[in-house]
Amino acid sequence: MWEYTDKVKEHFINPRNAGSIDDADAVGEVGSLACGDALKLFIKLDDSGRIKDARFKTFGCASAIASSSVLTEMLKGKTVEEASKITNRDIARELGGLPKEKMHCSVMGQQALEAALRNLQGLPPVVQDLEGEVVCECFGVTEEQIRKAILENRLDSADDVTHFTKAGGGCTDCLPEIERILDELKGQKPVPEKPSALKKPLTNLQRMQLVTKVIDEEIRPSLKKDGGDIDLIDIDKTKVLVALRGACSGCPSSQVTLKDFVEKKLKDRVDEGISVEEVDS
Repeated sequence: MWEYTDKVKEHFINPRNAGSIDDADAVGEVGSLACGDALKLFIKLDDSGRIKDARFKTFGCASAIASSSVLTEMLKGKTVEEASKITNRDIARELGGLPKEKMHCSVMGQQALEAALRNLQGLPPVVQDLEGEVVCECFGVTEEQIRKAILENRLDSADDVTHFTKAGGGCTDCLPEIERILDELKGQKPVPEKPSALKKPLTNLQRMQLVTKVIDEEIRPSLKKDGGDIDLIDIDKTKVLVALRGACSGCPSSQVTLKDFVEKKLKDRVDEGISVEEVDS
């Protein structure tokens, strides 16, 4: 049996941003119902070019739903350039990890995002050459996709390739070809991780304003969905003092909420140096 993190289970049971956007600025679609997984991602920008809304429709397992849900949460508020740096590893990391057998769900999220960003630029969808490039005919996986997965995720076995791409997970006829590609790529330098978006150092006032904005617009609404709430008590440079309210107060998982959600969200959106502490008030 696969072990799922609490965050994967939470996003599967209560997926965020499911549905479509009628006037979306970009749509990215990957997968196929015939292959078992499909994801359609919708993106809407605000006047400044930031992603103000992201929604999804997916057909797949719990990991596919959780990966799609958390991806839409990660996209909101980002510029297009920042969104383009999101990888499948970021998606899995945001969920606290995925079983290796389910990593292909995070890859599908990255591919849907790449397809949406191509659509935003007015570029046509990437069309696979079914005659010459497909290695796994059961799941329609191309050699290019396998090579990319191996290099980006440092894969070193055919089993890993199957976990990340599904190639080889059907009739297994393509396993020798996957082994050939692995042998060919051995010794090649892995693709470096995409650099984080550059951020200018924040002044204390800017940090305080951003912390307040993220708590009011992103953290508090999420907590209220589960009957909780949060109050910002004080900010001392990068130390943020808060009080949990409602269902969050006294909850056995309150410290998980505080560190894995509140602190992580503020680190991602405001300042990597931020720490969050709960105080009585």
